[in-house]
Amino acid sequence: MKKAFFKKLCCPLDKSDLEIKVIKEAGQEILEGLMTCTSCGRYYPIVHGIPIMSPDEYREPALETPILERWGLGKGEVTNFRLTEKVES
Repeated sequence: MKKAFFKKLCCPLDKSDLEIKVIKEAGQEILEGLMTCTSCGRYYPIVHGIPIMSPDEYREPALETPILERWGLGKGEVTNFRLTEKVES
């Protein structure tokens, strides 16, 4: 995902701004990262350069938890796709 593209994104649930924690990048490409809504607190991972922004009913916590743990963010509990710990950008 291009860094410039991130500026065009918003939370699909409430249309609020997103914060981003970049985990891995190459030039102007974000390869891995975590976007977090500033209003509702939901998180949306970026995996292999693709932002995962599906509605909650189509997301699978069991698939996302290993990614969060690999990034060192899975220490808190995940409830309704919100992390209990603050994700700093």
